[in-house]
Amino acid sequence: MDFKGFAGKAKESSFKMASIPCSVRDYALLEIMKSLDESSGRIFRANSEDLDRAKAGNLPGPVVNRLKFDSNKLKEVSAGISDLTKMPDPLFNIVFERELDKGLTLCKTTCPIGVVCVIFESRPDALIQISALCVKSGNSCILKGGSEAANTNRALFDVIYNAGTRAGLPEGFASLAENRADVDGLLKCHESIDLVIPRGSNSFVQHIMENSKIPVMGHADGICHIYADKSADVEKAVAVIEDAKIQYVAVCNAVETLLVHKDAAAPLLPALKARFDLKGVVLRGCPRTKEIIDCESATDEDYRTEYLDYVLSVKIVDSLAAAVSHINKYGSHHTDCIMTEDREAAEEFMAAVDSAGVYQNCSTRFADGYRYGFGAEVGVSTGKLHARGPVGLDGLVSYKYKLYGDGHIVADYSEGRKSFNFTQAL
Repeated sequence: MDFKGFAGKAKESSFKMASIPCSVRDYALLEIMKSLDESSGRIFRANSEDLDRAKAGNLPGPVVNRLKFDSNKLKEVSAGISDLTKMPDPLFNIVFERELDKGLTLCKTTCPIGVVCVIFESRPDALIQISALCVKSGNSCILKGGSEAANTNRALFDVIYNAGTRAGLPEGFASLAENRADVDGLLKCHESIDLVIPRGSNSFVQHIMENSKIPVMGHADGICHIYADKSADVEKAVAVIEDAKIQYVAVCNAVETLLVHKDAAAPLLPALKARFDLKGVVLRGCPRTKEIIDCESATDEDYRTEYLDYVLSVKIVDSLAAAVSHINKYGSHHTDCIMTEDREAAEEFMAAVDSAGVYQNCSTRFADGYRYGFGAEVGVSTGKLHARGPVGLDGLVSYKYKLYGDGHIVADYSEGRKSFNFTQAL
């Protein structure tokens, strides 16, 4: 593949995307949503082929679960696209306007990032979410999905691309890379690609960061925690932990480690054990946990593991501070929750835990762009620069400064003939 040409086409398209009115972008999204529905039979057949191949290849159960794209998934992504069309235009917005001097006005306005390359594994619905968000935010996108979903990704991309170009989007507004070797080639295209968002394993994300000059935004592991404090309501805690673990087990916002205050362990752990025995969840506990319930032994490595499976590690701690220390040491800065009826304890936890999402008394599965009202997300960022948490429209725009003058020159100010007054115009 001519990677520079491939990425260069996306770059040329990004210049056109940056000036397309919101009305055209919203119309394109509606046409994409309509075409996905009309082409559902073809898409489901392609997905069935991928599922059959995955099962024949003995791929792990969590991978197969993420790979599935059915009518429910189509309904979810369509709802996300519909929500995007109802959202305000994220572009051309004036963040602030300031008069630096008479006749010299500075405006800070939102603009697209340019070309966003998203590399993701297994989940075909991610391709739709990413494409839709990039259309709404005026970015061109390069998509690289996992080979296990090759047929589904191709079917989805063809529908999206054809509907988008028919609706007035430029050729090259979206591109699909299909070979594993394409990743390393694209990572060398720093002249054309403005941002890479990887969604995969920790080693995969590290590989990308180490082999490209392109800025990277995203997260590696999703090691999420729930801490049951001493004032936790047992019934409430069991329900939340169950949802966070098994509502959809193969995702980055599923809980992987449960921390329990020593005073809450005796009432909570047997109730949780009884519920999880019915659900087929394996518990791996510390020695203190094993004194209360019958479970497998947890090792230090368990606390560093993103299971993406029906396994939960459990550790009893002596205090809220100890729970926070554990989370900040072993967690991935994704999403962590405290179960407590003590608001002060909740605020202490939320202030001290260094994660993109900190919750009280609710499932970590809420860490999602759609559930936050963003319409969808391109991924979850655990970094602290530009965007953090589920990355929706706000995370896909940048800024530019527009300065309007009338023959103004810097020499007048540096030599004292004029002075700035920095009047805030808005």
